[in-house]
Amino acid sequence: MTDSTPSLPPPVAVVLLAGGRGARAGFEQPKQMERLGGKAVLRWSLDSLAAHPAVSGGVLVANDDVMTAVGPLPVGWISADPGAERQQSVRSALAALAGWADDALVLVHDSARPGVGIDVVDRLLAALRTADAAIPVLPVPDTLVKANGGEAGDVVDRSLLARVQTPQAFRLGLLRRAHADAAGGAATDDAQLVRRLGATVATVPGDPRLHKLTYAADMAILSGLLGVGMMTRTAVGLGYDVHRLVAGKPLWIGGIEIAHSHGLEGHSDADVALHALTDAILGALADGDIGDHFPPTDARWRGAASHQFLRFAADRVAERGGRIDHVDLTIIAEAPKIGPHRGAIRARISEILAIPLERVSVKATTTERLGFTGRREGIAAQAAATVQLPEN
Repeated sequence: MTDSTPSLPPPVAVVLLAGGRGARAGFEQPKQMERLGGKAVLRWSLDSLAAHPAVSGGVLVANDDVMTAVGPLPVGWISADPGAERQQSVRSALAALAGWADDALVLVHDSARPGVGIDVVDRLLAALRTADAAIPVLPVPDTLVKANGGEAGDVVDRSLLARVQTPQAFRLGLLRRAHADAAGGAATDDAQLVRRLGATVATVPGDPRLHKLTYAADMAILSGLLGVGMMTRTAVGLGYDVHRLVAGKPLWIGGIEIAHSHGLEGHSDADVALHALTDAILGALADGDIGDHFPPTDARWRGAASHQFLRFAADRVAERGGRIDHVDLTIIAEAPKIGPHRGAIRARISEILAIPLERVSVKATTTERLGFTGRREGIAAQAAATVQLPEN
């Protein structure tokens, strides 16, 4: 008489990597601890993977500060210390799974991909019924060219390429052998190490929601993909600048050259309007002032066009996942008259900041012939910038 008792499926463990600092994102804390829809990015992956019915336990690889912030781990989960490189962190997790048999299955996931769902995990585990490893992939929708010294080179056949995501699924014994055989070699994911052993890695359809948080702007993308509102705060910055008028120099105001008998004196092109706007945006970011980033003692900025400074400030906003809502500029000059040039100045600022024209206000006034501007000794400008920033 034969035993008809069905065999139990192998247990499934998760390795959740959260040891990186994510410096490219520019956050003040590790990117996996940034708030997304009311909870930490890391917590999205942790909660989703721990809740999957096939998962028996897992290892969270994270520093002590992250462990303290994330709170209690789910039942069956333990922690491990990260290494300096990704492979070292995975090896640390594998050591923590020493009590698991080689025939167990393991999912290795980057916590910076918070959109992991049940469907992609099911596809990976199904693939492991016949394969030793499986990874989720997405097609490449864009035209690809080789970069050739700043010029577009030959087109690459995108039908032969795919975007690789995580989690990646393996038989635990195979992953152990792959890391033992790596002997300090570098790889950007575990599938590369497994393929070096000659194992075939199956591919399954990935998920666009598994977008990776790399830069601050990715927070807005993830908010849309996951259908959650990103909490933001409004920041306002003020800027003020003054430059002396001198004979024999071109006059730059608001990014355009204005015909006049005198120009503004300064280390750069002395565009008083763009300097004030730059300081206003940096002020909204609490990121110092124009002199901190472009010191007048630095010869690189002698005679520099000030639109570079304003573009830098706008890029700083984008790097933090924010947006410029509105700028308001007042130019204080007795001469030349700014009114005839106001439209051109608005258009130029709109272009530099890459924001709609209706978000740019430019005004001009005099001091009724009082003070240094009234005596035509110089020109002043004051500015305000309203910026929306992700709430930490």
